[in-house]
Amino acid sequence: MPPPPSHVPVLLPEVLALAAGARRVVDATLGHGGHAEAFLDAGAEAVLGIDRDPEALAIASARLAGRALEVVQAPYASAEALAAVAAFGPDFILLDLGVSSRQLDDAGRGFTFREGAALDMRMGPDAPTAEEWLGEVEQGELTRVLRDYGDERRAGRLAAEILRRRATRPLRTSDDLVGAIRAVLGPRSGPGDFARIFQAVRIAVNDELGGLELALPAMRDALAPGGSLAVISYHSGEDRLVKHAFRDWSIGCTCPPSLPQCVCGRLPLGEAAPRRPIVASEAEVAVNPRARSARLRCFRRAHRTD
Repeated sequence: MPPPPSHVPVLLPEVLALAAGARRVVDATLGHGGHAEAFLDAGAEAVLGIDRDPEALAIASARLAGRALEVVQAPYASAEALAAVAAFGPDFILLDLGVSSRQLDDAGRGFTFREGAALDMRMGPDAPTAEEWLGEVEQGELTRVLRDYGDERRAGRLAAEILRRRATRPLRTSDDLVGAIRAVLGPRSGPGDFARIFQAVRIAVNDELGGLELALPAMRDALAPGGSLAVISYHSGEDRLVKHAFRDWSIGCTCPPSLPQCVCGRLPLGEAAPRRPIVASEAEVAVNPRARSARLRCFRRAHRTD
């Protein structure tokens, strides 16, 4: 099954520039294989593709049939996936976070607030559905998710409204969640508000930030000396986590300035290169509006082997 024409890999030329010369590449969020295909076309000897979504793996495998692609069906932060990455010995790893165009456009996957869509939001079969999560989450945790992941100022009121409604009838469709949002944010609330709240629930359902925090150091350590880890994020929380990790890994000596010489022996693990995030050009956003919020950061591991 070929990928739909609307599926366009984000920041593709910029990713390829960072991966120049790479021979063993891990695409840890394989999706439909757009980035993986470009890596192979650019001269990579082998690509390891990881995705938790069996439909995405089927599309990518068909697209790249007969080419040097190995696949693993698992969340990229799972023990199975991280072990496969370490055994593969990559010199470039890509994490393209977020939801693919096909998942967003498929009403049955429940990622959007289209009328009547089921509250699913799972990126793979290994997570609870959004309906299940919203039916069980405690009010304090829901408030935190809406505040931290959805930047919602009225998170406490919205969490209370969701719990009030589920006490009489489960929230099963996008209409149910949109109704709760409108009850708190008012009749002028619109797609931008719905998108923020739905994204917050999706991040929680799939434990996206927890998985990212776990995977980043493991993938860094799996890189060959001089190899690079590139991450494309679409949410401020994701980008902040990546930014801070890359910054901390780039720090060397932490001794007080008053000491005449270093006694901690700490060396940088590598460097963020470039230092600032790469964003999509106006031309790319015009063709692929979902690239607007993308931020690409890259960390290059030190060449030493210690």
